[in-house]
Amino acid sequence: MYTFQTSKGKFAIVPSDGGWRAWFEDEDLGWYGTPQLALGDLTGGHTFAASCGDTAVLGIPDDIREWKAT
Repeated sequence: MYTFQTSKGKFAIVPSDGGWRAWFEDEDLGWYGTPQLALGDLTGGHTFAASCGDTAVLGIPDDIREWKAT
């Protein structure tokens, strides 16, 4: 599981159903085959709509090593 805190709230990329699911707080933003694919959509603003707005402008790092691994 990977998490990253922004000024709008916490994002997470968690193992799910043989892949990975992106989350903003308690909002499911989509399923992905790898954490990096989820991260690419988060940083590019290409996930399901999140209540925080455009994820591309939140300063989410595009390197998963900059996220907190738990």
